[in-house]
Amino acid sequence: WKVNPTLVGGILAELSAAGVATIRIQPSSSLQFVPWNLESETALLSHIAGPVLAYSKQKLAEIVAVAKNDAAFLEDATAKWNAYASALAADPTVANRVAALAETDFKRKEKFADRIKQQLPGLPILPTTTIGSFPQTKEIRSLRNQFKRNKITQAEYEAKIDQQIALMIGIQEALGLDILVHGEPERTDMVEFFGQQMDGMLFSQNGWVQSFGSRCVRPPTFWSDISRPSPMTVREYKVAQALTKKPVKGMLTGPVTILNWSFPRVDIPRKVQAMQIGLALRDEIADLEKAGCQVIQVDEPALREAMPLRPAARDEYLTWTVDSFRLATAGAKSSTQIHTHMCYCEFEDCMEAIDRLDTDVNSIENARSDDATLKAFRDIGYGKGLGPGTYDIHSPVVPPTDFIASKIKSFLECMQTEHLFINPDCGLKTRGWSETIDALRNMVTATKAIRAEIAGTI
Repeated sequence: WKVNPTLVGGILAELSAAGVATIRIQPSSSLQFVPWNLESETALLSHIAGPVLAYSKQKLAEIVAVAKNDAAFLEDATAKWNAYASALAADPTVANRVAALAETDFKRKEKFADRIKQQLPGLPILPTTTIGSFPQTKEIRSLRNQFKRNKITQAEYEAKIDQQIALMIGIQEALGLDILVHGEPERTDMVEFFGQQMDGMLFSQNGWVQSFGSRCVRPPTFWSDISRPSPMTVREYKVAQALTKKPVKGMLTGPVTILNWSFPRVDIPRKVQAMQIGLALRDEIADLEKAGCQVIQVDEPALREAMPLRPAARDEYLTWTVDSFRLATAGAKSSTQIHTHMCYCEFEDCMEAIDRLDTDVNSIENARSDDATLKAFRDIGYGKGLGPGTYDIHSPVVPPTDFIASKIKSFLECMQTEHLFINPDCGLKTRGWSETIDALRNMVTATKAIRAEIAGTI
């Protein structure tokens, strides 16, 4: 967002009143994760929020203007912020829903011990699954690019996406996995995909920022109240579920991750924005259930990412972030198994908050931590379903069957058999098909061997 002279002026006045003689003007953080130049974003600049946006190049000019107390620049920025505030109209439906939230909206109807008895009957012990995504091949990327450039119609695009889903379901069936996924061939990024289908979010054409390594994303910018005008994932779920008798996960990105991996509004609290997203996802879960979905995963890899360092602020943050997740999931039927996935960081300092998410199953990145993450769950007495990663998906090395079997045995030393789910560390979109198939085959083979040991047949 563009510098707001009213806010900055207040800070400078306080510093001067406190007797600070020398004031150094700089950004509040690194510009590494801000897009480079707004000048090329013609669509954004024509939007009512465009005049109050600023990318890295513009922010550098702002620093100079504030330091020089450039009256013309500051007056122009103030006028643009006032015009944006006047043009911005709250969505009364969204505002009323947030205002009407009650304590019961954040609680599942039954406790975990009662819910789990109703979920996925016939599932074997140590059920096998994956985190959600499968390899994003050149063919898939080319397909999305053709659609984006209007080279193919929506009907043609969806037909080809459905072929990819059929391939992925067939591979999982052949491997013998227990809970399947549709593979997410239609998704570029786990935040962008949902943001493009929600009202209240803007996207750039060239505003790429680093995600991890050499991989980049285009984060959405929240400019107004957020809502979901229509179902976002139901079509692909139906396609996948029609191809198998095994349960297929509905796959969603959680409210905290969407918030933390976006550019949120600065005129209303982030808590309110998280609740708006939570309500949109709550509606999506209801529509997935109507379509017959029995297991829904709501990923929250970024839960800890924006956690403040100060204890008081940290506790407040964890309260409203957990509440936004529970708002999204608490409306689910007791017979619907709610999963989440967490990765990218260590969670040892927010374990109680993770427990309060009240998911039925939590799959966690674990393979590279020497089971430290798993032991953190054990140490708080975590009593729900848990899927510690059996192998590191960031490596192209295919883990041998014996290695995965030894990992499963180490998991069983820390937790009850009936609570353990078997899965890789993370999604498989960055891997190739050959290594993906070989690794999952070994995972399923190892799991079957451990099941046989438990059953006493070996």
